[in-house]
Amino acid sequence: MKKFLIIILTSAIIITAVWFAWHFYWVLGEGVKAGQLNNITKKGYIFKTYEGKLIQTGLQGGGPAGSVQSNEFRFSVVNETVANTLMSNSGKEFELHYKEYMGALPWRGVSVFVVDSIYAMRDTKAVPELFHP
Repeated sequence: MKKFLIIILTSAIIITAVWFAWHFYWVLGEGVKAGQLNNITKKGYIFKTYEGKLIQTGLQGGGPAGSVQSNEFRFSVVNETVANTLMSNSGKEFELHYKEYMGALPWRGVSVFVVDSIYAMRDTKAVPELFHP
């Protein structure tokens, strides 16, 4: 009976460890998002993480009838060098490489999208004046 309980307990620990690794560390997808960096902040109660928001060009429907909203990409940043570059260039256009995980970890950030590098950065173009007096 003791050997049976050890086998069951060991199997349960192994299955839990495999599920945890798959759910929180296996990369579900990765890609590049482009848009204007709206903000990036360092926040958290115990684990201080960098959280940002990128505003993508274009409009998105799907809300109540007749409503239009901007496309927002909310992300976390683990690399402090990448976060500092983003913080010092808020408002510029960025192309950010990200990895998508199935679950968020407190020390990695609140988002399942984790930005790990910057592909490109450029100044935003001045908005032309629509009305000339």
